[in-house]
Amino acid sequence: MNREAIYQELSDPGSVLSTVLDSIFDGVYIVDRERRIIFWNRAAEQITGHLRKEVMGRCCHDSMLNHIDEQGTMLCFSACPLQRSIQTGESLRAKVYPMHKDGRRFPVYTHIGAIRDESGAIIAGIEVFRDISQEEDFRLLQEKFNELIKRYVSTATLEEVMEHLQGGAEGHARVRELTVMYLDVVGFTAFSERNSPEAVALMLNELFGVCEVITRECHGDIDKFIGDAIMAVFIDPNDAVAAGRKVLSAVSRWNETRYARGLDGVRIRVGINSGAVIQGEIGTASRKDVTVIGDVVNTAARIESVTDPMCLGISEATYARLRDPGRAWRSQTVQVKNRQAPVTVYVSEP
Repeated sequence: MNREAIYQELSDPGSVLSTVLDSIFDGVYIVDRERRIIFWNRAAEQITGHLRKEVMGRCCHDSMLNHIDEQGTMLCFSACPLQRSIQTGESLRAKVYPMHKDGRRFPVYTHIGAIRDESGAIIAGIEVFRDISQEEDFRLLQEKFNELIKRYVSTATLEEVMEHLQGGAEGHARVRELTVMYLDVVGFTAFSERNSPEAVALMLNELFGVCEVITRECHGDIDKFIGDAIMAVFIDPNDAVAAGRKVLSAVSRWNETRYARGLDGVRIRVGINSGAVIQGEIGTASRKDVTVIGDVVNTAARIESVTDPMCLGISEATYARLRDPGRAWRSQTVQVKNRQAPVTVYVSEP
């Protein structure tokens, strides 16, 4: 079929092609060579929350799906696999994290290919995707179990391991050994003064989305968002350090796309500390959060505050727990708030 015939088939809801694509349980959308959406099936509506009438004619990167990959790279502005397929004719597969209409990111497994006309010329690109949230939850639960089970080798401790994985009993507070990562935007007040509230909110949402995906991929959990800061917790300090490095690299790549869009760059600091924390439900009868508190948490925040922008700072307690710290660290002694003795911080650039 030629280009016009294919486009006509896709635009007609009653055509055989449209009917077949609408009957598929996976999400399907098709874009033209300019990446404008020319087809959006019912499953795509159900998976993303975006209705067909809302997306037709728009570009998929137009503040809508805004895909990122497992490394936190903003694909729509720098490494779009759909655009690559249209340009080269390659068929691609990937796990990516689009944004749902309600603002949350979720994992999908996607197949991407080029559509050709009767002469072999590429006239469009197609993406078929499936929500794999449940599969990812199971995978992460299994990987967390595998990490924890190394520490608990007797049958008597199995129930305690399962309690760890499921978050513990309601209202129960206990002491756990965890690693805490603090991340903060450098110069956020000045950024807020230079930009509109909408631009500030968009920047934070993009940044937090990247951090959430990377934290999750590194087997950590976002404990809370604190204004322009994030606190995350990890069972394994090696995972926390890996997450910190990946976030810094992702932010550097993200900044390149922001500069290309005429936007201000964003700098962050990351601080990590390990040790015993109190984990439990903290709050009032009407509002409680499951969170961690203690000196280890406070010290992680203070290490972050004295670390150079776009660098990772870790405590001696975290450094000592690394399986292979390598040599890409420089140590420095700093004075942190509310501590009489100086603290040794190991600093690494991305």
